This record gives sequence, C-alpha cells and structure tokens, in this order.
Amino acid sequence: MRVEERSILIKFVSLYHISTFILLSIIALLIYNMQYQSIYNLTVSNLETISSKISSKIITSDMRGDTLDFHSLSNENQGIKFTLYDKKNRILFSDIKRNINIDLSKKNYLLNDTIVIVDKSTLGHLGVYSIVMINDTFNTKIESIISTIIMVFLSFYITICAIGYYLIQLFMKPIENERKRLDNFIKDTTHELNTPITALMICTDKQTPRSEKNMERIYLSAKRISEIYKDLTHLFLETNKNRKLQTIEIAELIKNELQYFELLASKKNISTRYKLEKTYIAIEKEDFKRIFSNIFSNAIKYNKRGGDIAISLQNNNLTIKDNGIGIDLKDKKNIFNRYYRATTQDGGFGMGLNIVHKICKEYGINITVESELNIGSTFNFDFSKLSK
Repeated sequence: MRVEERSILIKFVSLYHISTFILLSIIALLIYNMQYQSIYNLTVSNLETISSKISSKIITSDMRGDTLDFHSLSNENQGIKFTLYDKKNRILFSDIKRNINIDLSKKNYLLNDTIVIVDKSTLGHLGVYSIVMINDTFNTKIESIISTIIMVFLSFYITICAIGYYLIQLFMKPIENERKRLDNFIKDTTHELNTPITALMICTDKQTPRSEKNMERIYLSAKRISEIYKDLTHLFLETNKNRKLQTIEIAELIKNELQYFELLASKKNISTRYKLEKTYIAIEKEDFKRIFSNIFSNAIKYNKRGGDIAISLQNNNLTIKDNGIGIDLKDKKNIFNRYYRATTQDGGFGMGLNIVHKICKEYGINITVESELNIGSTFNFDFSKLSK
C-alpha cells in the first residue's frame, strides 16, 4: 500500500472510530437518562403508594378511636423505612437507623443518593403531621444500570469496529487489485513499447546499413507500435464515439490484413490456410479490423514454430483456428477481462481480447471459444445479425 493510500486509510479509520464512539456515547447517555428517570419515578411512586397506605391507617384508627402501634406499620410495609413527625417536627416514631437531615418543606427529593418522600396527608391525626419515607437502594440500582450500559456499549463498539474492519477490507480489496493491475499494465506497456522503440533506434542509426533485414525490423517495430497505439486509443479515447456503420465485404478485407502479418508469421515459420466466401456485413471498418487483427496476431504470437493457422469465412461465420499453446480451462472464463494474461509468453498486456469482446458486445456479435491446453484454440464469430 502506498504512503498516500495508507494516510487516507488511517484518516478514514480514525474518523470512523471517533464518529462511532461519539454516536454510541450519545445513545448510551440518552438510555442512561431514560433509565435514571424511570427508576426514580418508579421508586417515588412506590414510596408514595406506601405512604398513602400508612396515612390512611393513621386517619382511620384516629377516627375510630383506636390505638395504633406504629411498629406494626413497619412490619406491614416489608421493612420500608419511615419516620413520623408531630406538629413541632419532633419524631414520634422512626425505624431509620442512620441520621439524615430531612427537609420537611419539600415533597420529594434526592439526598445523597437516597430518595426522600414527605407526606403531610395525615393532617394531625394521632398527632402525626408528617410522614417521611426513604429508599436507599436507588444508588445501587443506578450503579447496576451504569455497569450494564458500559458492557453493552463496549460490546456494540467492538462489534461495530469488527464490522468496519471487515467492510474496509472488503472495499479495499478491489481497489488494491485494480491498482496492482494498473501498475502491471503500466509496466507491461513500457516493456512492450521498449522493444520496438529500441529496435527502431538501432536500425535507424547512421552507422547501421540499410539492408533488407533491417528494413523488415523497422517495419515490424513500427507495426507493433501502431497496434499498441490503436489499442490504447480504442480503450481510452473512443469509448463514446459515434459509430459510422457501413456495409463492407470482409473477405477481401481479411486478405488485405493478412498481408500485414505475412512477415510476422514467416519469422516463426507459421503457415496460413484460408477459405473465404464473399460476406457483406454492416460494421465500422476499423472495428472489424481490430477484431480480426487481435485474434490473428494472438494466433501467431501464441503459436508454436512451424505451426498452422486456418481461417474460414462461411455462412456469416468467421473461424480462426491455431495449433498453439491453447488456454487452460481455469483461465478460459477470464480471457476477456481487461489486463488479464493467462501466460507471460511473448509479452502483451491483456487488452486485445478485451477489445474484441467489447466490440462484439456493442454490435451483438456472438463469439465462442474452444481451446485445449497445448493443442490449440478456435475462435468463432457469428455475424448473422450484421449480414446484408
């Protein structure tokens, strides 16, 4: 991974983690506030209910003229702690074992994590003017809620980070693969251009004799540079061009193209046999030449010395068959992908077949491939949809 890519990735990951942490923190805080308020309200409601029961018993007993044991009230309310005050705020009864500074002017409030309820509904019956109830388990419940929220927070944060890491790997993989392909493409293109350019420089040097052999080298080098230029232009500069369809006779065009490859084929002592019948199709001339030249040049490039190429054009079907190195079954499905190369033999950078496939798709030409490793390959093009 390059320095700039690593820097961008670090910034993205940092932003992802910080934003995730902030978002989860906000959610955790909201949940805490909701739980805090809910527990507080529920506790106050329970204390008020119990206080109301105690007040009701005090009032009822006083109106009936009965005596009331305040200790029994404590037992009846399951150990809920309370204190009874008289008119002068003196304690009449209390089962609260610790000292608490109670403010009888308030109705309910929180005192040092203890909920305090003040009820004055007794109105002086049995001498009781205020009932104070406390609940000191509130802080324990809140601490339990905080622990739960922290555990859930960490679980979600770790899970989201793990998912983020997986997604980053998932998104970065095709980018990394494409970058590697582009790097390889640049290297291969440089290598491909280096060979013919070097040959041209040597053959055109002032001290090099103008022999027929050197002229052939110049021609082949110029031809190779021209092919590379046309492929690059077609892929990157002519993607959205307006096509000018014309009806052309492709048998004669194939014969003319074969003349350009005669010297290249003779270098490997490859013989070419062809059976061509006149066929008219509606296609741009340069596009057909790209289809034929890419397939035929591959048939030469990946053929064996002294090999054979058979070309047939009949019933709107063009077949080019060679007895070269062939294509492995595992590579066959990828041969039309851009920059894909099943072999490093004889250079090339994986654009020719991609161009062929792209043109065939645009015109609706059906292309089929039959190949066997070390036996040869056969490419067939069905021009029925373009026939005239």
